[in-house]
Amino acid sequence: MRERIRIILAALFYYSGLVRFLLWLKERRAGRQIIILNYHRATGGNLDKQMRYLGRYYRVMHLDEGLEELYASRTGGEKRQRGAGGRRDRRLPIVLTFDDAYLDNYTYGFELARELRVPITIFVIPGYIESGAYFWWLAGEYLVEHTKVEKVTIQDRTYNLAQAAERKALIQAIDGYARQAASVAEREAFLNDIQVAMNVPLPRRTGSQDDKPDLPMTWAELREMEESGWVSYGAHTMHHPVLIAVSNDAELRYEVAESRRMLEERLGHSIRIFAYPIGKVRHIGDRGVKAVKEAGYEWAVSTIEEVGTPSSDPYLIGRLPGDIELHWLVMAAELVGLFGIVSRLRRKV
Repeated sequence: MRERIRIILAALFYYSGLVRFLLWLKERRAGRQIIILNYHRATGGNLDKQMRYLGRYYRVMHLDEGLEELYASRTGGEKRQRGAGGRRDRRLPIVLTFDDAYLDNYTYGFELARELRVPITIFVIPGYIESGAYFWWLAGEYLVEHTKVEKVTIQDRTYNLAQAAERKALIQAIDGYARQAASVAEREAFLNDIQVAMNVPLPRRTGSQDDKPDLPMTWAELREMEESGWVSYGAHTMHHPVLIAVSNDAELRYEVAESRRMLEERLGHSIRIFAYPIGKVRHIGDRGVKAVKEAGYEWAVSTIEEVGTPSSDPYLIGRLPGDIELHWLVMAAELVGLFGIVSRLRRKV
């Protein structure tokens, strides 16, 4: 009921012209800034309607283009804002980023980008593209959902899976252990052990015929999307560890630098942008930021809920969480300051 009321109010704001008026004011008063939305999955929500709205009322850009403009001198920035006819495009710049390179970013997100002519930027984890493995943060829910065993013991605690509360607790325990692992090898050994204990193998993408939307893409799909001109890429580590948890400095540097090297080798051009896994300051740490700088990236994006400005730290650029479940009318209202987008999204995250 509460969400229905929000949609009704958002419709009143939109169709009365209030949203458009507030957007017009922001376009003329906001100064240089960029809104970066952080999505993950593409299917199962309202992404198509959101992209239609954003493509009409905002200047949707690839992330590298948007950051070049944000950090450029005033003269250079203004030149990049002019269209082919010389008329300045006053619409606010916005970027749609998708973390992890889920298959549905290709099967659905890519189709929308081409159809609606809306560019998107995807942050890729090359280790998962290479292996086709199931993403570790989905493992707990999948294993608990598919296991037939009645009891599982992890770290001296036994979970009775006949009880809903115990199943939920086990999912949280698996996720927590994987997040806190001091190395990728430790995490993968744990996931292998828990698959054996629960007698359930995790899915794996073995060929182009696989269509499970929460598996990773292939290199061929990545190249196809990039060749269209509507999809660009950044790096997201080799295997998506939580950087602050990685105990070995050499492994930390490898995760950050090798992801860039492999993407450049496979795609044939430089990779300039990095996205931190999980992405809050408490997940990154000073060592994580240092590794990104040493690897030669020009910019790095976080999940700190902020709009980017020229004064933003180029290695801790904020993003607002993208929510494909959100009605496009509510999104439109929130982006101009109605309903309080940052406070609502912070509570959600």
